[in-house]
Amino acid sequence: MPAAYFIGIDVGTQGVRVVLIDENGTVRGSQEEVFPLTDRSREEQSPQHWWSACLRCLRMMLYPLRGTIDLQKVKAAAVTSTSGTVIPLDERNEPLHDALMYSDLRPAPEGKHCKAVAEQYHAGGYTGFNASSGLSKMVWFVRHFPQKTSQIRTWVHAADYISGMLCGNFRVTDYTNALKSGYDVHQAEWPDYLFEQLPLKREWMQTVVPSGKPIGTLRHKLANELGIPELMVVAGMTDGCASQIASGAVRPGDWNTTIGTTLVVKGVTTQELNDPEGRLYSHRHPEGYWMPGGASNIGADWITTNFKEHLAELNQAAANLIPTAFIAYPLRQQSERFPFISATARGFAPDGLSDAELFTANMEGVAYVERYAYELIESLSGERVNAIYTAGGASNSDTWLTIRSNVLKRPVYKCTQVTGSVGAAILAASQTHFRSLTQAAQTLTKIEKEVKPSEELMLAYDRNYERFIQTLQEKGFLT
Repeated sequence: MPAAYFIGIDVGTQGVRVVLIDENGTVRGSQEEVFPLTDRSREEQSPQHWWSACLRCLRMMLYPLRGTIDLQKVKAAAVTSTSGTVIPLDERNEPLHDALMYSDLRPAPEGKHCKAVAEQYHAGGYTGFNASSGLSKMVWFVRHFPQKTSQIRTWVHAADYISGMLCGNFRVTDYTNALKSGYDVHQAEWPDYLFEQLPLKREWMQTVVPSGKPIGTLRHKLANELGIPELMVVAGMTDGCASQIASGAVRPGDWNTTIGTTLVVKGVTTQELNDPEGRLYSHRHPEGYWMPGGASNIGADWITTNFKEHLAELNQAAANLIPTAFIAYPLRQQSERFPFISATARGFAPDGLSDAELFTANMEGVAYVERYAYELIESLSGERVNAIYTAGGASNSDTWLTIRSNVLKRPVYKCTQVTGSVGAAILAASQTHFRSLTQAAQTLTKIEKEVKPSEELMLAYDRNYERFIQTLQEKGFLT
């Protein structure tokens, strides 16, 4: 029987998911509850509703396990949630307002103002503030609800609220959540400009610690109610970084590409990666490394729109078509933000292609963008990309994995359980059962599939990649 178990909790825009993993990385239980997505829920959600859903999910997950595992061996818990979602709490740790969601666009003017102020007074730190940043939402709230300002005791992030409800400590957050609230992860401080140039108070801000650091124990009443010990609660992490952990990409040189609606690249470097154009920004790794990342406007959304009904047949056909000579770029909106910035970028493909040919060419086009991203990362960091782990719906296509491996000229690894909740559970184990996050991830993640490139396909895709880059330049998207 395993000697220890760990709980991971993921609070997303559209629901809560909880998991229990053992010390070998096997998922022993899971439960989720879905939230309806509305215009209002994109702007504000009730933190109390999140907590009620978390409790229900924990009860429903743990109760059936009582006869099969020793719940007294559950050792730690961690929470992940959306980046940029913030809540003002009063002195009793009660929300003064519903959570201001990362997807709330109302603070767009405040985002521009925060960015301008940061660039003027803190140019060496993070300056990429926009409507989705926690800092912008704090400033927006103070401006729109001045009557509540005197009651604010603490600004917390979404993950912090659930961690606080578990252990009673609401005054601690982690590096990844604090970054977009203005914390300087390089100097390890809340910079003065936040309080001198913006309408914020230093006493509102939390203590910031590395993700995974123990911050308290499960409240006695909750432990009794759930039938588990007064386990350790550790500092959480943003959902994107938690998914990166679940993929296994936690050592310097390890990178993760998630292709869902968009293409998101995250990895680990020994030095902070500075991008003068702002395409990439860096979180702080719990072990002192850096976790740069960037998100494209391109991804796999074109599949849902045009090819969802015949995926199996199209994937089979594509396996027989690769490599194609077609150059396509399946961007569904105007403009691109990563790995290049272009306000005029638009999707394109050759005329007259069959569905199977267009489907294959689009997969190749996304792979070319991914390669350009990694070339950019290596040029900016001066460090080699050693391993690429993958997640997202696109990783379920063996043909797409083959295309990507050969375009990237590297093996691509697909892990078994790549979710934010599993990443949170691994984080929970990292400093309570293991010596480090690296050791925890190496033990608790499992590679489901490894796809290696072949000499013939690599050569063909090398030529086509050069044509793809040339086409982007000819269209004015790349300079």
